Amino acid sequence: MVDLKGKKIIVTGGATGIGKSVALKVSNCGASIAVFDINSQNGATTVNQINRIGGNARYWHVDVSDEVAVSGGVEAANNWLGGIDILIHMAGILEGAGVEIDNFPENVWDSILDVNLRGTYLICKYVSPIMKKKSKGIIILASSPAGVQGKSSSLAYGASKGGVHGFTITLQDNLKKFGIRVNDIAPGSVRTPLKIKNVKVMDKKNINSIPLENQINELISPDDVANIIAFMASEDAKELKGTVFTN
Repeated sequence: MVDLKGKKIIVTGGATGIGKSVALKVSNCGASIAVFDINSQNGATTVNQINRIGGNARYWHVDVSDEVAVSGGVEAANNWLGGIDILIHMAGILEGAGVEIDNFPENVWDSILDVNLRGTYLICKYVSPIMKKKSKGIIILASSPAGVQGKSSSLAYGASKGGVHGFTITLQDNLKKFGIRVNDIAPGSVRTPLKIKNVKVMDKKNINSIPLENQINELISPDDVANIIAFMASEDAKELKGTVFTN
């Protein structure tokens, strides 16, 4: 059992998918959780689920691409938690699947880069000073094989996740002198609402010849990814370097 007893954690994207599984898992390991998301209904459901079984969690409506929302959310979460030991940043969006570059809408490109890349920069910008004050902290960011190993259904998504990976490499070198460890995880094909929607879009465009049901059944469980992330957030992973791939 991973030991996170007494740890104070922000989980972004905690309303659904990997983020929700992570919030539940790290709570079960003894951490207090601040859940950030724009999906208030599902975010509240995650928090209620944690609190019903004796955990300690609270939800904030935070759009990670909005600097005012991020700065305010981090300040409020820090005050409520009494510090921030760990940031697990899973918030992200995926649009533009199967669209060629000459037809790719600029507004879709901008929105994906804003949430996935700008959002990563913003949450780290406001969490890292809190960690610097005590010369200790862990930051786990969400990359993807789409941005590291190549193939992606969406040009903008692949670009954004490649940017997150490059940002992680740079940030880990920048923050290690403050005792802050930075890693990213590349989860691949996970059974989340985001990925299932993407698979269905690609199937309608006849881009994949495998039957739709088989494609969905082949997706891995977000709980399995959450187990790995919980380990990454623990002191047992203190010597962990680089990107962690799950499949």
